[in-house]
Amino acid sequence: MNVTDLPALNATLNATSATLLVIAFIMIKTGRYRWHGGLMIAAIATSAAFLVSYLIYHANVGSRRFPVQIHWIRMVYFSILLTHTILAAVIVPLVIWTVWRAAGRKWAKHRRIGPWTFWIWLYVSVTGVVIYWMLYHLPGILERA
Repeated sequence: MNVTDLPALNATLNATSATLLVIAFIMIKTGRYRWHGGLMIAAIATSAAFLVSYLIYHANVGSRRFPVQIHWIRMVYFSILLTHTILAAVIVPLVIWTVWRAAGRKWAKHRRIGPWTFWIWLYVSVTGVVIYWMLYHLPGILERA
């Protein structure tokens, strides 16, 4: 594996995290608390692996410019990127806070913050995949069109 392979790995880790979050959501809604906890630990590990890989990539390669010049597509891309970036900065302490409450068995407080954490984390994970696709695959599709 080369450092240039990391964006695809990052998208895979984001997609995996999103999938784990959705399954964990289903587990908590159906009363399967142990499954929920295990899946959330897996989602945290996956997201942590993503963060490490993301930082390694950007430390070695830097950022990639969005090559599409179609105005409305650029506006969509940068809107997604802006919200993704802001919420990605917010989600790390929010996950820590939510996990802290679960670890302390403060279930009422955990339940209050858990839904916010879930939806923001899911948004960040899904939009991470969308950003990857728009940055690395959309330009080629538009060229062939």
